[in-house]
Amino acid sequence: MLIRIIYLSTAVGPQTTTMTNAILKKAQAWNQAHGITGVLCQGQGVFLQALEGERGTVTQLYARIYADQRHTKVELLHCESIAKRRYENWSMAHVSLSDIDPATKIEWPEFDPYSVTGLQVMARIDDLLAKGSVIQSLDA
Repeated sequence: MLIRIIYLSTAVGPQTTTMTNAILKKAQAWNQAHGITGVLCQGQGVFLQALEGERGTVTQLYARIYADQRHTKVELLHCESIAKRRYENWSMAHVSLSDIDPATKIEWPEFDPYSVTGLQVMARIDDLLAKGSVIQSLDA
């Protein structure tokens, strides 16, 4: 059974390029080996991630993510059974949430991911992915 989850968390320290690249490199390798697809939106002090795959594998991965000391306030925003993957092209796509780029700046007071539905958050992720210039993916 395939599932999709979306979670949000707050970075513990600065979200440096070195840290982000290390996360992406490790995620891509693990995800490819375990049939996980998804997207990581990162910046502005938050991580917003969608993950898809077999239920047991996604659950195992989420437990590891939840315990990761690089972030706090990990909250599961959405979980659903799916028939088809939405992010099938990426073992882990990356969208950098810029504080200055209007295409990727999330006005958190206006878009409070803790107070909207998971489907609304997923629509925002899809909107960010549609802006092809902000996608970085290690998949090639």
